[in-house]
Amino acid sequence: MAQALDGPRPGPAGTLDRLAAEELGRLRCEGTYRRLRLVEGSQGPRMRVDGRLVRLFAGSNYLDLAAHPEVVEAAARGARRWGCAAGGSRLINGNLGCHEALEAELAAFLGTESCLVFSTGYMANLGVIPALVGAGDVVVSDALNHASIIDGCRLSQADTRVFPHGDVGVLERILGQVCDGSRRVLVAVDGVYSMDGDLAPLRELCALTQRFGALLLLDDAHGTGTLGHQGRGSAEHLGAPSPDLLLGTLGKSLGSFGAFVAGSRALRELLVNRARSFIFSCGLAPPQVEAARAALALLRREPWRRLCLQRHATRLRQRLAERGISTAPSCTHIVPVVLGDNRRTMAVCQGLLEQGFYAQGIRHPSVPRGTARLRITPMATHSTAEIDALAEAVAEQLARHPSPPG
Repeated sequence: MAQALDGPRPGPAGTLDRLAAEELGRLRCEGTYRRLRLVEGSQGPRMRVDGRLVRLFAGSNYLDLAAHPEVVEAAARGARRWGCAAGGSRLINGNLGCHEALEAELAAFLGTESCLVFSTGYMANLGVIPALVGAGDVVVSDALNHASIIDGCRLSQADTRVFPHGDVGVLERILGQVCDGSRRVLVAVDGVYSMDGDLAPLRELCALTQRFGALLLLDDAHGTGTLGHQGRGSAEHLGAPSPDLLLGTLGKSLGSFGAFVAGSRALRELLVNRARSFIFSCGLAPPQVEAARAALALLRREPWRRLCLQRHATRLRQRLAERGISTAPSCTHIVPVVLGDNRRTMAVCQGLLEQGFYAQGIRHPSVPRGTARLRITPMATHSTAEIDALAEAVAEQLARHPSPPG
C-alpha cells in the first residue's frame, strides 16, 4: 500500500527544519537576521520599498542608467534579434556576436587589449583567481576585500596571506618573503571598498607588485564608470598604472547585469580555457548585453552623470560633518555612517524609511563585528535638496536612537 503523502513526515526534512530554526534563532539573538524588502518600480532615485514611496539611497545604479530609455530599448532590440537567452555556454553554442561586440567596446573604453564577460562579479573572481594561482602559489589579499575575492582565494588552494587594510608596509614585507621566483604571487585588492567608500593605494601597490614581480588583480566594481577623468575607474582617478587584471561589473554604473575581466589577449585566452565559472556557465542573456552596450555609450557621452554623483557624495559628507556625523574613511560615492550596534543601526534604518529615505543598515558578516553602519549611496540624478534632506533625517534619527549604554 502506498504511504499517504499528507501530514508531517519524520526524517531528513524534519532535521533540516530544526537546523534552520536553530540557526535563524541564533541570528535573531545576534541582531543579524535579514529579510527581503519588496522594492517596486523602475530602478531610480525614487521607488517604493515595502509599499512606501521613498528616496532611494541604497542602490548601486549610481548613474541612473538602469531604466534609461536608450538602455531599455537596446535590451528590447537584443531580445528581438537574439532572444532572451544565449542558449548555452559560450564554448558550445552561446558565443554570440553581441558578446564579442561588448567585450571589444569595453576593452576600447578601458584601454586594454582584450576583455572577457562573466555572469557576475562574484563568478568572475571565483573563476579568475584559481585560473592564475593554485596549490604552492600565493595570494596576498587586503583584509577588507569583497567576499568574492576571499572565496576565490579559498577555491584556488593557494597559500593566502592577508595584510591589514591598505597597509603598504606590511604588504611589502609579505612580498619580500614570498616572491622568491619559485611560485606565482597574486596581490588582490578592491578599488573602492564597498562598505567604507575608501580607495586602495593603487600607485603604491602597482610599484610594489612591479618591483617584486607579482601580479596585481584590481576588482573595481564600484569604481568603473564612477571615477576617473573618463570614468575608467580607481586607477585613472588616482593616476596609477593599469593593473595586470581589471575586474568590473555591468550591474552597477552600467545599469545592466554581468561582469568583465580586462587585460591582455593572453589573459583572455587563458581564462577561456581555465576559468571554470566561465567554461561551465551559460553566456549572458542578449538583452543584458545590449543594455550594457547602450549604457557604456551613454557613460562616455554624458560625463555629467559621473560628476553629479561625486558632487552629491561630497555634499552629503559635508552636510553630515556639519551635524557632527563622521563618514570616515569615505572619499567616494559610498558614504558610511558607522553606528556599531546592530539593533540601533536597524532602528535608524527603519526610522529613515518611515521618513521617506531608504539607506540600508549593514551588519556582520558584510562588515566586521561591532561596526554595523548605514551605507548611503547617492545617485547622479538625486537633487541637492534631497541630499540635504537626507542629512537632516539621519541626524534626527541618530538623536532619536542614541547609542546603548556601555
